[in-house]
Amino acid sequence: MEQITIKELTKLIKIQAEEKGFGAKPEDVNVAEKIALIHSEVSEAYEAYRHKNIDGKDGFKEELGDTIQRILHLCAIFDIDIEEEILKKINSNKDRKWDWKKMNEKHS
Repeated sequence: MEQITIKELTKLIKIQAEEKGFGAKPEDVNVAEKIALIHSEVSEAYEAYRHKNIDGKDGFKEELGDTIQRILHLCAIFDIDIEEEILKKINSNKDRKWDWKKMNEKHS
């Protein structure tokens, strides 16, 4: 598949969601359920990684792809320009400071 933008990918996901009956408008979906399904995909990605299943069916890569697809579906439903939101967040993080001593996350 050729390289496409996040906006184009979101449109493709919305078209597929309409074709498959997954909902294309806010009134067509249960948002709490959609968020729970996103969480489920993240958990599946973690389990795949934990079991060193990186490639292939139900692998880490595929589950991350499922997660992004579900997120973009939700963005499409609510007409969210997630590309713009990501860029805004990257920009706001440029000057942000984290107190690494208070966090469990490792840093370089």
